[in-house]
Amino acid sequence: MSDTLGEFYDELAGKDEEDDSIDESPLGDDWTIGHMVATMVPLLAGLSILQMVSGSVLESFEAVLLTNPALLILVPVQIGTAGNLGSIMCSRLSTQLHLGTFELALDNRDVRSNSAAVLGLGLTVFTLVGVAAWAIGRVLGGSLTLLEVLTISLVSGTLLSLFVVVVSLLSVSASFRLGYNPDDTTIPVVTNVCDITGVLILFAVISVVL
Repeated sequence: MSDTLGEFYDELAGKDEEDDSIDESPLGDDWTIGHMVATMVPLLAGLSILQMVSGSVLESFEAVLLTNPALLILVPVQIGTAGNLGSIMCSRLSTQLHLGTFELALDNRDVRSNSAAVLGLGLTVFTLVGVAAWAIGRVLGGSLTLLEVLTISLVSGTLLSLFVVVVSLLSVSASFRLGYNPDDTTIPVVTNVCDITGVLILFAVISVVL
């Protein structure tokens, strides 16, 4: 792996072993300010519209949230945790891609280990979040039981963690195939997509449990 990393940085610096001249970066113009701005402005504009959709969905469940403080507490934590997990996953996958060890395949040991780590983190965090949301909700006058809140938190959190893994893998692979630098595109895409998906999953589970 160290040899691969060394070769990558040699290429990134544009070093030519034969004549010591500076070549063009193997990543082309991906590292220039102009390219980054041209890539990110339309992407962030589209994702901002997606965030508005997420807010509209959240507003439609306002009555349910106000009558159940524990659920109101779950919403920002659920969304924020999913975004954090997605950021971790995309960062690690992008690093593997730059090192030349990333391959979108089930038999890739690194992909399996990263996916398992994200799922394990999700199960742990969403269990703690469920208990904490129930306790705070009771203090604020909520009537939901620990089993109800914990079920909602765990089921929605597990589904969202699975979604994070899948969308992270696909976004890194698609970004590379389309010629974009995954370091620029994947984290904004995954975190924003997880926001609206997290809201939809959470309220779908709430509808079933309650």
